[in-house]
Amino acid sequence: MSNTQSIISGMPGRYATALFDLAKDAKQMDKVADQLIAFGQMINDSKDLTSLVKSPVFTGDQQSRAIGKIIEAAGLKGLTANFINLVAQNRRLFAIDAMIKAYRGLVSLEKGEVMAEVLSAQKLTKAQSDALKKALKGAVGKEVQLELSVDPAILGGLRVKVGSKLVDNSLATKLNNLKLAMKEVG
Repeated sequence: MSNTQSIISGMPGRYATALFDLAKDAKQMDKVADQLIAFGQMINDSKDLTSLVKSPVFTGDQQSRAIGKIIEAAGLKGLTANFINLVAQNRRLFAIDAMIKAYRGLVSLEKGEVMAEVLSAQKLTKAQSDALKKALKGAVGKEVQLELSVDPAILGGLRVKVGSKLVDNSLATKLNNLKLAMKEVG
């Protein structure tokens, strides 16, 4: 229950829950999830799109028109397109990442899976992400869906968060720990 509450908290959770209910009724949970993930990736890959989504400088009308054209060009249709258009019209695009994350969490919960947030220094290959999924499944005893992100600042290794547990095996953290240990010695 507390896991559900953490997924659906706040405005992003309310939007995600509404979309989830519609997608579940239409038997399109996975299709909508895939389209939302693709849209989220588009935002992450484009500085211009990130600026459009995050910047308060653009009016609601400007955001709606631009997002409409992007949705059309990306081939997003149905519930996903309607949802993103509604978010743009309501001036809530700044929270679309959190909405996508909450939606994915609800889908995982419905399927009895767990979400794992994985931060790596560079993009993981398919083989690496499959191996990580397998290892995490062995550790948690459930199917695992990965939410991958990249941050070169961690230098190497991984940070994996499943629920409230965080395993930080990044090179940046190891170097910082070594630096602290060396200060204690000297």
